[in-house]
Amino acid sequence: MIFVSFNTKKLNKNLNYVHLSKHFFRLSIILTIIGVISLAVFGLNYGVDFKAGSNVDITLSRTLTEEQIQPILKQIGIDEGSDITLGDNRMNIRFNEVLNEDNDHLLKQEILKLDDKASFEVNTVDTEMAKELAANAIKAVLISCIGIIIYVSIRFEWRFAVAAVIALLHDAFMVVTVFSIFRLEVDLTFIIAVLTIIGYSINDTIVIFDRIRENMRFSKLKTREDLIKLVNNSVSQTIMRSLYTALTVFIAAFFLFLLGGESIRMFSLAMVIGLLFGAYSTIFIASPIWFVLKSKQKNNSAKTSKATN
Repeated sequence: MIFVSFNTKKLNKNLNYVHLSKHFFRLSIILTIIGVISLAVFGLNYGVDFKAGSNVDITLSRTLTEEQIQPILKQIGIDEGSDITLGDNRMNIRFNEVLNEDNDHLLKQEILKLDDKASFEVNTVDTEMAKELAANAIKAVLISCIGIIIYVSIRFEWRFAVAAVIALLHDAFMVVTVFSIFRLEVDLTFIIAVLTIIGYSINDTIVIFDRIRENMRFSKLKTREDLIKLVNNSVSQTIMRSLYTALTVFIAAFFLFLLGGESIRMFSLAMVIGLLFGAYSTIFIASPIWFVLKSKQKNNSAKTSKATN
């Protein structure tokens, strides 16, 4: 165990994270372009929380098929724009329009003929409420980013704040990209997951930034190579803590995704995806971005010094 731990530390110190980040920058740019194209072409698969309509969640005591339900919807006249999702002893029917009381009553009555022990949960969102929820979700993300910028700028410096916000927006956008490409449903629990991911991402990033600031007190940063060494040493000193933290939460979120109920499945999946991207962006995106900004300051300072002489 001691031998493995020693080798791991040695490997961490030998890795040039600043150099490796160039490849991850390219990867992130490619994924961002793919995400922008996917959002422009396909958009997001909004759930009933963000799209006007009704969502009927049915708990069954026996197995029903889509072929049994579709004629009922057609008979009532609500089959257009409906989407049926089947699960273990569960059925979800989503409608693009809000069901009126008569249609709601008829639907329940007909399904009870097929399964007299079925229970229903109906969620309805009108157009104005859907727009308000979507706007509030965007505001929540923006306000959290502004708060982080202010806090990190005061606690550290503006370069740390810019790098941290770029990293956490990167994590959030990667999750949105995956959900857009694979047409996964976006609901209120998805927004909660994104905000949680932002919290974990900034926590890991601040740990590394704090170590960078601490090491700067004892380092003489005269050249660009000194700055590279500072970032690499700071990342290597904190990387295992970041990975262990992310792995712990990842395991919990992963099993929550496998064993949890349908209502939190998308939340768990968003957490799993976000934690993976968060661990990688903390190491290969946030600190290297700070390095780029800081190295420009060093270059400008050097040019000013030469001009003065």
